[in-house]
Amino acid sequence: MLTRMIRIGMSTTCVYPLATEHAFRLAKEAGFDGIEVMVTRDEGTQDAASLLQLSRRYSLPILSIHAPVLLLTHFVWGRDPHVKLERSAQLARDVGASTVVVHPPFRWQAGYAENFLDLVRDISTETGVDIAVENMFPWSFAGKGFKAYSPSWDTTTMDCDAVTLDFSHCALSGYDSLEMATALGSRLRHVHLCDGSGSLEDGRVYDEHLLPGQGNEPVAEVLTMLATARWTGAIVAEVNTRKAKTEQERRDLLRETLAFARRHTARVAPAPRPTGTGARPDTEHEDDE
Repeated sequence: MLTRMIRIGMSTTCVYPLATEHAFRLAKEAGFDGIEVMVTRDEGTQDAASLLQLSRRYSLPILSIHAPVLLLTHFVWGRDPHVKLERSAQLARDVGASTVVVHPPFRWQAGYAENFLDLVRDISTETGVDIAVENMFPWSFAGKGFKAYSPSWDTTTMDCDAVTLDFSHCALSGYDSLEMATALGSRLRHVHLCDGSGSLEDGRVYDEHLLPGQGNEPVAEVLTMLATARWTGAIVAEVNTRKAKTEQERRDLLRETLAFARRHTARVAPAPRPTGTGARPDTEHEDDE
């Protein structure tokens, strides 16, 4: 008997640069349980009222907010990364999302980087929202590596309470994602579902975000481990569908991603204990599908 599975969401980045409503509609049609909103220059991603309207229209809860930390969102909500993080947490609270995904600071964001871990903890405490720091990867230029993130790209070494694991970033950094998930333990609160085929040392130069199962990361093993442990976080698809030539092709890619997640997060309920001995069937926390 299968038990209820972990919630599987879809990031709006899966259909970037299409409009936010397009992402909600495709997520609903593909069958996802909810959505993660990447805050971008699109004002609709920054406004709680607009997002809640879409959430109601498509009956999709907003599971998480991704802070505007990418280079292409440099001017969203000003240039102060501290303000961006605060506003992301407030937006998450306003739309009912439990998690904010944030990247470690760039090394050149000196003041922010110095206080980053304290800020993460303080903002999380103030808002009641998990600020889940995402693992990144080393950078290289002209064949030479350099430190782009501070305190590190490796979240296993950070003194933070919540972490997002991204499989594509694991691949690019040469970090086995099963080892990372195990090392993080209870600090692992959020997962970006994707895959990657190799590291910078293997000659890869970009973040692939392949469909799960199309790369070399042990994605299935990690999902199975989380399901077995009755993990309570959310898994959010963050796959690249830009090569899809039609909307149906994109929808099929998203459905394939969801099916992979469903398959590897299904748990089998334990058999009932024998009756007549005073023992009760072990049904605590188990919900039939």
